[in-house]
Amino acid sequence: MKLEIWTEKYRPKMLDEVVNQKHIVSRLKSWVKEGSVPNMLFAGPAGIGKTTIALCLARELFGEHWKDNFSETNASDERGINIIRGKIKEFARIRPIGADFKIIFLDESDALTPEAQHALRRTIEKFSDTCRFILSCNYSSKIIEPIQSRMVVFRFKRMSYDDVKSYLERIKKGENLDVTEDALKAIYEISEGDLRQATNLLQAAAALGKITAETVYEASAQSKPEDIKEMLHNALHGKFAEARKKLQELIVIQGLSGEDIIRSIHRMVFDLDISDSKKIELVEKMGEYEFRINQGGSPDIQLEALLAQIMAIGKKD
Repeated sequence: MKLEIWTEKYRPKMLDEVVNQKHIVSRLKSWVKEGSVPNMLFAGPAGIGKTTIALCLARELFGEHWKDNFSETNASDERGINIIRGKIKEFARIRPIGADFKIIFLDESDALTPEAQHALRRTIEKFSDTCRFILSCNYSSKIIEPIQSRMVVFRFKRMSYDDVKSYLERIKKGENLDVTEDALKAIYEISEGDLRQATNLLQAAAALGKITAETVYEASAQSKPEDIKEMLHNALHGKFAEARKKLQELIVIQGLSGEDIIRSIHRMVFDLDISDSKKIELVEKMGEYEFRINQGGSPDIQLEALLAQIMAIGKKD
């Protein structure tokens, strides 16, 4: 039996199926009725529908010819000027089939070098009669101003819990899954609104049988909130040995990386029963120790040092 990837199996095919992003979908649907679209820049975090909406738009504009009139390129694979002079320009030269124009979708376009972006600007101008360009990026600030001024900019919103839940419920029904409410909450907390990650996590957890919060954390190799909470509680109350023991359990037994643990602490900080000034100091320390780990510091030593700093913060009046 062929194992299908759920992110593709349940990817929306039409604009009406897109989760959230109503402010964008409504404008695109009106342009589809007119039969023409402008050049566009899609900006926002990963996994919230940028590529999906571009594909849905192509299907609705071009119908059965959508694959002939749509080109998708990932700029992070080839980020130099040659990708603009080669693949993109060659596709732009070919006349559209059964349509007035074609769409070139350039994913992760913020990875393009400045030289490649300037070449892209000239290509956008040269083929404006027969091509529309859709650029996708995480950070629009990395796109040069001459390109931004030629685009309609859409800023995508991060998914809420209700958005992620409704999408996962669709998969749950289609795959006949047994999923608890706590599991859906755990998936949302780990994915942080990233639908692609949430879907992959659901599929990974489904391999373990009934999907509970326990199986979700096991499948994701992420720490359970109660473990992080226990470690922080011990550190804040001066129980360094107990906090260090829990830290070693997270690193050795659960196999978590230093960055994973710091991110988990960050998610938990704002729920702690401590003053705002202590929370601010704690966040500042987390940033410092994450930087140390990224620069090559030993995760064990740096995280133990962070626990010592947390204990010192907890002792303050």
